[in-house]
Order: sequence, then C-alpha cells, then structure tokens
Amino acid sequence: MKKISLKTWLKAAIRPNSLARLKVKKAVTSPARVLMIGFFLLIVVGAILLGLPVASTAGRLRPVDALFTATSAVCVTGLSVIDAGRDLTFFGQMVLLLLIQVGGLGFMTFGTIILIFLGRRITLSERLVISNSLNEDGLQGMVALTLRIVTLALSIEGIGAVLLMTRMIPRHGVLHGMWYSVFHSVSAFCNAGFDLVGGFPLYKNDPVVQLTVMALIALGGLGFSVLFDLQKNQMRFSRLTLHSKLVLVISGILTAAGAVLFFVLEQGNAKTLADPALSPYMRPIAALFQSVTTRTAGFNTINQADLTSPSLMLTLILMFIGASPASTGGGLKTTTFGIFFLLIYNVLRGRDKIVVFRRTINHSLVNRAVVLFTLALSLIILSHLALSLLLPPSAVVNSSNILYEVISAFGTVGLTIGVTAELTPPAELVMSVVMFIGRVGLMTIAFGLTRKHSKGQNHLVYPEGKVMIG
Repeated sequence: MKKISLKTWLKAAIRPNSLARLKVKKAVTSPARVLMIGFFLLIVVGAILLGLPVASTAGRLRPVDALFTATSAVCVTGLSVIDAGRDLTFFGQMVLLLLIQVGGLGFMTFGTIILIFLGRRITLSERLVISNSLNEDGLQGMVALTLRIVTLALSIEGIGAVLLMTRMIPRHGVLHGMWYSVFHSVSAFCNAGFDLVGGFPLYKNDPVVQLTVMALIALGGLGFSVLFDLQKNQMRFSRLTLHSKLVLVISGILTAAGAVLFFVLEQGNAKTLADPALSPYMRPIAALFQSVTTRTAGFNTINQADLTSPSLMLTLILMFIGASPASTGGGLKTTTFGIFFLLIYNVLRGRDKIVVFRRTINHSLVNRAVVLFTLALSLIILSHLALSLLLPPSAVVNSSNILYEVISAFGTVGLTIGVTAELTPPAELVMSVVMFIGRVGLMTIAFGLTRKHSKGQNHLVYPEGKVMIG
C-alpha cells in the first residue's frame, strides 16, 4: 500500500473534498463496507443475546426467530414473528431497546461515544466512516456533531417518555408505566414500531398518546441535519438549506395529503374510522396517525387488514417513499422521491435542468435518484417473487399481501397484515435481507460491494449518438 505523507493527511482533514481525501479513501477500508459490516455484526450480537434462555419467557427463541427479531430491531423496522411484550423477559426487552436505539442513531454514533468515553482519539479513517453514515461531506466537526446528535435524540426521547407516562402510568402502574413509556418513546423516535402493550388500539381514543407518538415519529424521520438547520436558523424557512427545504416541503405534503385521503377513503368503513368505539373527534387524528406511521414508523391504531383497497394502495406508496436521509427511518427517502418527481415534471415540460427554490439540482444527484428508484423497485419485485415461492398459499398469504409486507420491510415500516406471522424460516431470512438493505441503504450496499469505482472515464468525451426511445 502506498504511504501517504503527513501533508496529504492534513490536506484531507482541512479540505475534505480535495484530491487528498480521495487518496486517503483508497488507503483505508471503504466507509460503505464498514457500515455494512458494522450493522451485520450488531445484528449477530443482538441475535445471540435474544437467543439466550434469560431473554425469553418460553425458555429460548428459535435461532431464526432471534435473528429475524434482531434484524428488525437494528433496522428499526418493527416486523416481528414474536410478541415482544409477551415472549421476551425484561432482559430481552432491554436488549431489544438497545438494538433499536443503536440501530436508529447508527452504530458509528454509539461507537464514537464509546471511544470518547474511553479517552481514545478518533482517527481520520473513523471520521470518514462517521461522515459517510451521517451523509455529511466534510470531516471537520464529526465528533462534535455526533455528541450533538446523541444529546438531541436523548432529549427528545426523554420529553416523549415523560408525556407518555402521564397516560401509561395510570393504566399500567408505576413501574410498568415508566418502562413502557421509555420503550415506546425510543421506539417511536427511532421509527421502529415495536410495542409492548399489544398494539396502540388501546390508545385510539387518547389524543395525548397519539399526538406524542406522531411528534416523535416526525422528528425522527426528518433527519438530524434538518433539525440542526431549523435550530440554527430559528425556524426561518427562507434561511434553510436546499436539503432542509425539500425535506420539510415534501414531508409536509405527503403527511397532509395522506391524512386527508385516509380520512376520505375510510370515513365510511365501520372497521376503521367509522368504528363506533372510535370517538368522532378522534377520527381526523386517527387519519393523521395512519399517514404519519406509514412513513417508516409501524405503529397502528387500526387494523391494517381492515383498510379499503384504495387506502392499502396509498399505504404502499407512503411506505415505499419512507423517511428522509440521515434520519432514523428507511425507504426510498423523501428527497430521492422529490428529485425523481421533479425530473419527470421537467422532462414533460421540455426542460433540461431541475431548478427548485432558485437552485439547480446537480445532474449527478438526478442520476443517483433514478438509479435508487430503479434498484428499489427491482429489490421489491425480486423479494416478492422469492416469498411467493417460499410461502404456502393461504387466506392471508396472497400476492397483494406479500407485496404489502415486502414494501413494509424495505421501508423499515413494520406494518403488517398477517403475512409476517406465517413466514417460514427461509422466508424470514429473505425478509431479514430486505430489512437490512432498506436500513443500510441501497447505494451504501452497492458501494460496499463494489471494489473499485471508475476513475478518469468522466474526462473522456465521445461524439453524441441518437437513440429512439418511447
């Protein structure tokens, strides 16, 4: 391996976008590969811990069930073949909570905190991995940024837990109420969707619980860069970065449109919004909750299998889009969807460039959005085909329900209409892979599996050729 001079290392640290940084990247392990391996090892450790007899109320989980649960927790999905509140002991629930927290904020974030606690210096290669995991371009301030992320996350989760305690302690008692509040606050902010109370229909008439959980889901799904940008610019939209503006606008439109459509489509459904047990004033909140939770959270106040066909299709779309980059959620991501939509709009208008908020979107970002969209659809199609071959047909296991479950896994949502409970061991492994890819990211997986990227070919310019399309 070619040695790199001290001067080159210093240039890379000060000028992270320079050629020096590219040389440093060649000298260290690929950050994308480190992220893949890190998440995988975290899942393995979690599966071992959940597979211990002390973690299960029934003696011991099957290895494949422990692996599936650990994957779902680390990938903050929420799909589960067990009942966490019934089948796991307090130790098992603690392990599950830690896996959700580490998986939601990123294992590199907690790894950095541990290294700081031990008094070890963060190396440049480790800063590269942290930068990659947080979708940041520079290397300066990575340690400080990590500390800010952990502080902000714990503060939001703490406030959420206190608010939930006002409702859960009276219902479940002091000790159980406090534990449930902490667990569900972390699970909501990390967009995990795991619960210990047998589902949130228990609180379908409780506005405090629903509004608190929705706020936690929304804050976790925006991404820490957006939250810091809002804090820095005192919530003034005009001063925000282009990324923050796109995230807020797209998230707002999807959430509002989803709530209105769910309310319209389900207002006559006696099994959902028209349920006599649901208070009339809570129906708009229930529609909003359904819109928010489909964006990678996974909590539900109504049975997903009871939704009308149009509502199920709307749920599929929202789950596929998912949360925003550098957030605790998964899916295609709001900005990727936004750029892809703007590309279609501009092509139909005969425009060559995408301009939004008086800024031009780089052509390489447009290409990446198209590639991500294509890869996501390909993954869903292949996974659907694999599950169709591995699962026996039944009233629950049909083509449309399998598609729902696959998109829920890819978007790390965790909503289910019963297929997950019917998974065979091979099918659990397929779903685990889908959840892993959905959380780590398609581009991270692609870069991690690719040994070399083409270099220098962009400088070659060939004569243009015409091809008929359409």
